[in-house]
Amino acid sequence: MLSDNDRTVRREGKSGVTPLFLVTGKFGRLGRNLLGAGLLLTACVASPQSATLSSSAGSSSADADEARLVPGDLLGKRIFEDPGLSEPPGVACASCHEATSAYRGNNGSTIPAIAKGSRAEVFGVRKTPSLGYMAYSPDFSFASLPNDVTGKLETVPVGGQFWDGRAVDQERQVEGPLFNPREMNLPDKAEFIRRVRASPYASLAQAVYGDTVFDDAKAFEKLASAVAGYEASPRFKPFTSKFDDWLEGRATFTEEERRGYQAFIDPKRGNCLSCHAGGESSEHEEKTTGQKSPLSRNPRNWLFTDFTYDVLGAPRNPAIPDNADPTHFDLGFCQRPNADSIAPPDVNVASLCGAFKTPSLRNVAVAGPYFHNGALATLRDAVAFYFTRDTNPERWYPRNANGDVAKFNDLPPEFWKNVNVEQPPYNRKSGETAVELDQEIDDIVAFLKTLTDKSFAR
Repeated sequence: MLSDNDRTVRREGKSGVTPLFLVTGKFGRLGRNLLGAGLLLTACVASPQSATLSSSAGSSSADADEARLVPGDLLGKRIFEDPGLSEPPGVACASCHEATSAYRGNNGSTIPAIAKGSRAEVFGVRKTPSLGYMAYSPDFSFASLPNDVTGKLETVPVGGQFWDGRAVDQERQVEGPLFNPREMNLPDKAEFIRRVRASPYASLAQAVYGDTVFDDAKAFEKLASAVAGYEASPRFKPFTSKFDDWLEGRATFTEEERRGYQAFIDPKRGNCLSCHAGGESSEHEEKTTGQKSPLSRNPRNWLFTDFTYDVLGAPRNPAIPDNADPTHFDLGFCQRPNADSIAPPDVNVASLCGAFKTPSLRNVAVAGPYFHNGALATLRDAVAFYFTRDTNPERWYPRNANGDVAKFNDLPPEFWKNVNVEQPPYNRKSGETAVELDQEIDDIVAFLKTLTDKSFAR
């Protein structure tokens, strides 16, 4: 069992680094390649002054749940849940990352796919990503990894936060929603600090970081670090799903779940591990157990993402207000700030137009709608899209004026060549179908439902 004190992946410096997991993915043994490229996941360290402060500091009614948080993380929780940190007030981080919905949501938006901001009739442009298990994402960088199809080394973007990786780590992720006019709409860091200083939990911030924290030149960074620490606490990564119980011998799959798992990991069928990676046994695990197994029994080794970016060619979502303009396209990675300047010389940024970060599939059954733009409402449709995008495109895309299927209609034609058509199941041709396709889709959906943590099960 994972203890509640298993607070992995706090980034407060680059010392004390240890590898936490190894995964397979579309770029081969990604975990080991990340380690070789220096993209290590940082081991957990305690929050500031966690050994000297009471977790109830600054709060007169800390409940039993909060009592398990160290003071720095409790401060992060206070900030995370504070609706006074938006302009106008009323929207907190928790408004779009609800604890009961695997830390995603839409702030009561009338458009399921996207969240509404703090101002009336202002909406986002992408689905809110879940914060669950996001503490495991490595800091953004580029890595040289072997392509699973060609075997050739490619320099690819890895990690970071948001769908386009524009925040290098969780601390930097915190400021994105705060100052985005479409989200919390604060004018600047000074206003954020002023509001925390005037909040009921200001004394907790001073207890954690010192009496002069609000006058510190690094005040924002310290407060953001508290939020990132809270987002790395066990409640965001509980590892309490049926799948985790199955890994550790406490549960048995149904026949449908078992078939779904086999299809999921089979490179000639679902081939899902090629992007939603996980499961390679680490050398430490093999040494500890005395057994050499191709797949790990350690839940931490099953994050169901390789943290890379892929171009799926998801259908356009007409419900997103910005999409009323036919010339508007969300191009993902290549539109992120400074994309050209951060890319190494051997990376053609235009080839990453339409690329979005591969999300974890943990809690995917309660995380709909699906894809970066929320184009598909149900998990079954999302799975079916992978299998039939190229065999039956008319199922997913509208027809244009001349009656042809407008495939990849959420990308300008010059970027259609970026869409992944090489890996199974994308490499199927129009009219080609798999044997017992409906059954296989249902089986995979059944397996994916085993990835729901108990606290989020519905």
